[in-house]
Amino acid sequence: MANIIDIAKRAGVSVSTVSRVLNNHPYVSESKRKAVQRVIDAPNRLAVDLVRKETRSIGVVMPYNNNQAFDQLLHGVLNRSVEHDYSVMVLPTKYDPEKELSCLNMLKNKQLDGIIITSRSNDWNAIIPYTKYGTIVACEFTDHPEIGCAYMDRYASFLDTFQLLKDKGHSRVAFTTARGEESASTQLTKKAYKHIFGDLPPAYHISDCQSIDDGLRVAQQLLNMEVRPTAIYANGDEVAAGFYQYSRSIQLEVPNDLAIIGQENQPVGIGLDLSTVDHQLVKVGEEAFDLTIDSSNNKVEIPYHIIVRHSI
Repeated sequence: MANIIDIAKRAGVSVSTVSRVLNNHPYVSESKRKAVQRVIDAPNRLAVDLVRKETRSIGVVMPYNNNQAFDQLLHGVLNRSVEHDYSVMVLPTKYDPEKELSCLNMLKNKQLDGIIITSRSNDWNAIIPYTKYGTIVACEFTDHPEIGCAYMDRYASFLDTFQLLKDKGHSRVAFTTARGEESASTQLTKKAYKHIFGDLPPAYHISDCQSIDDGLRVAQQLLNMEVRPTAIYANGDEVAAGFYQYSRSIQLEVPNDLAIIGQENQPVGIGLDLSTVDHQLVKVGEEAFDLTIDSSNNKVEIPYHIIVRHSI
């Protein structure tokens, strides 16, 4: 049976709090009392974990920890981890392939039960060998049977967004991406653009955009062109907010002079009434966690939603 120190560690409270719960002390918050009681009600789990060599910890490989999209994925993982009493280790890589592989080595060394990859720099052929050491789940679609995935159909969402802008009468449409040609998402965006509009004017695609400041910088570049775009598809609502701010500063009306649509239904976009493509990344993170702790290689598609507001 677990002792009082084990119970405190597992419940995430102090030893004195466990003591007060055991002695029915009145001055203990209900949340802490329930946390302790859950551990007490499963007294043999510590021993079971040791026998199974489980850590009840999973890693989340994410390139950056200050990016709204990755933050939403992580938020979904954390939602589920609290419900299932798992620890989560955030593993930022900055898209460094060697750093990514060192994170995967944590499976080999039995430091983690599984890993969720939110975005990757390595080819799948370099990643798949690690599946023999633990569960690996992706937040993008892969047809490799060894890898489970929770994903949304990004290409379909890009097609639908560009088609929506075309249906609104726009033919000069620019877009931004977080990364350049090395990114699969960028390649899909360009493919969707070509399908809807034909050849892409090089100046109408700008990469390395993450923030409102990036949106301001790119808007200044695009909106002062001799033939400027009449619509912008930004890769995040923060970038879209930068476009909105700059367009207003030069007396362009949204959406009459410039249509703007962003991604991920972030608070800044809601506040500015910006249209957005919600890929439901929190839900993707939740499903990825469930697949990981179930050691599942299932493929779970999460639907996206285009939310039309005042800006288009």
